[in-house]
Order: sequence, then structure tokens, then C-alpha cells
Amino acid sequence: MLSNRKLVLASTSRYRAKLLARLQIPFEIVAPQVDESPLPAEAPADTALRLAIAKAHAVGTLHSGALIIGSDQVADLDGVAIGKPGKRESAVAQLRLLRGKRVIFHTALCLLDSVSGRSQSRIVPTVVILRSYTDREIEVYLDKESALDCAGSAKSEGLGIALMASLEADDPTALIGLPLIALAQMLDAEGFSVLSG
Repeated sequence: MLSNRKLVLASTSRYRAKLLARLQIPFEIVAPQVDESPLPAEAPADTALRLAIAKAHAVGTLHSGALIIGSDQVADLDGVAIGKPGKRESAVAQLRLLRGKRVIFHTALCLLDSVSGRSQSRIVPTVVILRSYTDREIEVYLDKESALDCAGSAKSEGLGIALMASLEADDPTALIGLPLIALAQMLDAEGFSVLSG
């Protein structure tokens, strides 16, 4: 029997909501009020983990009795964080910078039990090597797919896969924004079994 605990996704990301819906369990969405700016000299993986935990705790204070899911992702090029481009010119610049390079996408996950205050957290990395694509291919890609809200500007779940030479991950959902394998394990550890029927 499924736990009767309320499940809350502390995120405004439509990608995370769509991924969580794959588990076919009811959940609510609440926007976390968290400053997502990196701290001075903070490593990209540390930023992702800190923000995932902060998001879960920010929403946890508003939803007592719930299990809160916080997640964040930071793309890492040789120790430098690569953010969401926001506009086409920035996406073009990002894709030029990243071509032929190895990028690590650090996807952090936190599950907070707002009753006990106990939390579980981890980082699920994905290593992506981008092809040496041309400037023309960048333009064609951005004409066909809006990637302005995606760190690194290349969506693996869409046409962005054509920009990649390889992708290495323990969990294919991590790169999209919410590592479901890790989440299912965390939920199970809290007595919330996804497959209990």
C-alpha cells in the first residue's frame, strides 16, 4: 500500500514535474523561494547540492507532514559553472564554447521528511562530450529547438542529442533534471514505495 504522506516537488521546472509524473504517484508543486546564486569560489557540484537541500528545506517549512523533493543541476566545464543561456545569443556562445569539450552535469537531489527533519541527499553526475559541430549546425539546432532554459543549451531529450558525441550516466533521467532512480530509492527508505500498489 502506498504511503499516505503528501509528496511535494520544490521546483518550478516543468521538466522535473514531467519526470516525477513518470512515477505515477500524486504530488504537489511548490515554488521554493531560494536565491540560486553560487557562492564565491563554490565548485559547481557543491552549488547544485547546496541548492537542492535549500529548496527542500524552504518548502518543508511550509508543508509539515510532507516529503519534500528538492533538486538542482549545474553544468561544469573544467570547474566553471555553465548556466541557462536565457537568450539565443547566449545559447550560441555557450554551444561554441562547449563544442568538442567534456561537460559534467551535476544533478543534486534532496528528499526531506518535514516531520522528522531527516533528509537524504546525493549528486548524480552525467558526463557529456559534445561533438565538434559547426556554427551552421548550432543555428539550425536553435531554429528547431528552444533550449534557452537548459544549462549548456543542449537538451538530450530532444534534438540536442545530435550535438553529443557521448553521454555517460548511471541514471538517464538525471541529465533531464531529476534522477528518478535515486529518488525511488530515497522514497523507499522513507517507507514510501512507488511500486507498493
